[in-house]
Amino acid sequence: MKTLITNGTVVTSTGRSRADVLIDGDTIAAVLAPGSSLLGFDVAGNVDVVIDAAGKYVIPGGVDAHTHMELPFGGTAASDTFETGTRAAAWGGTTTIIDFAVQTYGQRVLDGLASWHQKAAGNCAIDYAFHQIIGDVNDDSLAAMRTLPDEGISSFKLFMAYPGVFMSDDAQILRAMQVSADTGMMTMMHAENGPVIDVLAQQLIDKGNTSPFYHGVARAWQMEEEATHRAIMLSHLTGAPLYVVHVSAKQAVQQLAWARDNGQNVFGETCPQYLYLSLEEQLGAPGFEGAKWVCSTPLRSREEGHQHAMWQSLRTNDIQMVSTDHCPFCMKDQKELGLGDFRKIPNGIGSVEHRMDLLYQGVVDGQISLERWVEITATTPARMFGLYGKKGVIQPGADADIVIYDPNGHTSIGLEKTHHMNMDHSAWEGFEIDGHVDTVLSRGKVIVDDNQYLGAKGDGRFVKRSLSQYLI
Repeated sequence: MKTLITNGTVVTSTGRSRADVLIDGDTIAAVLAPGSSLLGFDVAGNVDVVIDAAGKYVIPGGVDAHTHMELPFGGTAASDTFETGTRAAAWGGTTTIIDFAVQTYGQRVLDGLASWHQKAAGNCAIDYAFHQIIGDVNDDSLAAMRTLPDEGISSFKLFMAYPGVFMSDDAQILRAMQVSADTGMMTMMHAENGPVIDVLAQQLIDKGNTSPFYHGVARAWQMEEEATHRAIMLSHLTGAPLYVVHVSAKQAVQQLAWARDNGQNVFGETCPQYLYLSLEEQLGAPGFEGAKWVCSTPLRSREEGHQHAMWQSLRTNDIQMVSTDHCPFCMKDQKELGLGDFRKIPNGIGSVEHRMDLLYQGVVDGQISLERWVEITATTPARMFGLYGKKGVIQPGADADIVIYDPNGHTSIGLEKTHHMNMDHSAWEGFEIDGHVDTVLSRGKVIVDDNQYLGAKGDGRFVKRSLSQYLI
């Protein structure tokens, strides 16, 4: 089947232009000047479906490179399944996710990967890929890691936080990074000093400071900056490329900028919550309400200027992209596990449905350019994690993952409005967006159109990734 998207403004990471997009089956066949002909025949007269995008932006489908569907954590599990979470992503203009397969302590790496394949296969509304969490760095794990590129897994994640659960010590990180340097795989790092955070948290509890606000106090920015610096030093020592996840502190950004200025392959992502939300306003909400926004790294102080610094870092490319760290939990029976002890609140916020809109509002507000919006939500994630050429770009041969976005539309975010995630609350309740996702195509199939979901469980397929295409 041939589809023609006509009369729209195609926006890429490098510019914008009036152009028509011809889709043949599940790939993009051509990007054409409006009204042009292809191979001597009239394009419009030789297509099955014509989509009029007049007055709208035609952009690559979003790539969310950090999600946690069905992740077991803190005595419960993330409330979105691969089915519900990817459907919500599609509603919001994201057409590819990269989730995290998990190796738990004592488990074989490839068994953890197989478990995640079983969770996702046949259930996803959009295409998906995997990173690999290494929760137990040992000789067997290190050997298995070398085989991951053959499985289409070109990145792995380590934790400097969560002692006794996921945390790797410096010696383990060193050994894993040596594998990264040898294979070209990307080392992803949760950079917080876990043992110190645990001491601070216990001291706060001992003083009776048990509310969600103190989650942010215990996970002080100094512990993010210190761990980020330590990860950079280990990366420098080994030559491993490093990608620091969910950067929230401006001081951590400074560490990343310093390393990049010195020529290191060091990168960072931030998340919508660190651009818009704060320690004072959300975590400090009355009573237990702040539990909705408990995540790690935590929301930072607006008074200290972290949010402003995050937007600035996106403009200067000191932070390269925005993911969600989508890890949703309901208040009832999940977040409420931490009543009386903030340490027991499951860490996570649900945002996979709203990332594209929230970042577009940054365009409206003058924080980033239209092209930068596309770059940080689609093109760079695809390049960073070995999907570029098929994802994150509108060009011949690419998968026809396309979003038609209406800059004159409006989106009201809230549980009773535009909410499709499997949660009993919205972390973004009341946010108003000056734009709207009108139409979403995944590999040429229209899956969202005119406020209707037209996709189906199983539309998405597993995508094998190559090595990073972003290294210097």
